[in-house]
Amino acid sequence: MPMTLKVYEVNRTGTVRVLREETEVIPFERPEASQDFPACECPTCAEVA
Repeated sequence: MPMTLKVYEVNRTGTVRVLREETEVIPFERPEASQDFPACECPTCAEVA
């Protein structure tokens, strides 16, 4: 399954500058489920859940 990748930077005034145009890349392999990010435990997200 290809992924779309675009690299850009945003300065403190909100101006966006594209460093690399959008391109499709194919990952070498699918990461294991154990490498997924854990659920956020911050106070803001805890209120929503």
